[in-house]
Amino acid sequence: MGVTRINQSIKAAVTPDRFFKALMLDSHNLCPKLMFSSIKSIEFLQGDGDVGTIKQLNLTEASPYKYVKFRIDALDKENLMCKYTMIEGDALNDKLEYITHEVKFERYGTRGCLCKVSSEYKAKEGVEIKEEDIELGKDRAIGMYEVVEAYLLAHPQAYT
Repeated sequence: MGVTRINQSIKAAVTPDRFFKALMLDSHNLCPKLMFSSIKSIEFLQGDGDVGTIKQLNLTEASPYKYVKFRIDALDKENLMCKYTMIEGDALNDKLEYITHEVKFERYGTRGCLCKVSSEYKAKEGVEIKEEDIELGKDRAIGMYEVVEAYLLAHPQAYT
């Protein structure tokens, strides 16, 4: 029953505040519109978006998973940081108790952003997590970031 920690950095050509607003504060509106082939909806089950909020991400039939519930554990709008935990859903399968992601958005260059993502994968009793078990989720997250970045570049007034 161990914890696997993964750190990754994602560079984007948009400012940190715009990227943070789009991905962390308004993902429930933006992501289903941009990724309609994989994300059906994101619903608030409890709370209004602040710490303690529980959301459910509902996926389309094209996804191998149906849904994921996650809880916002920390939200710092001034320092552009969000920490959230996936607490339920078939994406956790029979191997994981939870997955926690802490995302920090920092300035990179003159108009860019560096997203630093620290993730913890908590395995269930007797289960060993391997790097390849985590790769699919990492690839999907990077894909989501790239789609949102492309949207923000095409719509320079959005989330200003």
